[in-house]
Amino acid sequence: MTIRRAEIERENARLLARQREFRAAADVVAAAWRSFPEVQAIGLIGSVAKPLRKEVPRFQPFRQHGIELWHECGDLDLAVWLDSQDRLGDMRRARDLALRQACDSRTGIRVANHQVDTFLFEPGSDRYLGRLCSFAQCPKGKRDCLTPGCGAVPFNKIVEGFRPDDTQLAGAVPLYERASDQPVAGDSSASA
Repeated sequence: MTIRRAEIERENARLLARQREFRAAADVVAAAWRSFPEVQAIGLIGSVAKPLRKEVPRFQPFRQHGIELWHECGDLDLAVWLDSQDRLGDMRRARDLALRQACDSRTGIRVANHQVDTFLFEPGSDRYLGRLCSFAQCPKGKRDCLTPGCGAVPFNKIVEGFRPDDTQLAGAVPLYERASDQPVAGDSSASA
């Protein structure tokens, strides 16, 4: 089986469009979290935050033929600096509602809540606190909930063995900073 150039270009266009869709979803979620006074800053991290690189993908038939495509963004990684974790459940609900409304409004954003991975940090020190849980209750009684420390702060998910490396926040794209109480330049939701 040969793969035509048009198929490669179509797949590359799909992968780039998916990154743009995740980026737009980041703006939607950041806009929903601006009303939380404990949120000091929001940044976009991970593969959505940087130009994509070419690689042999995990899926066929491109993998079988060693054809490089743009990196596949599988989820949206956000970093949130907050000075209180008292309302993580409310933040989870606000994220879910904002994503649902974006999907219903036919903006082209089809990102589910479980595709948003939110890393929580302490302002000033960048100390990692955990992740925002996607479950509707805490604890949910799932295997993830059995991790020591998970749910000690409601809706703060602890991932066993995970420690962010020194590059986790490198290249973060600022989406919001409380100090200016404004979306950061480039935030497409700022004009909405």
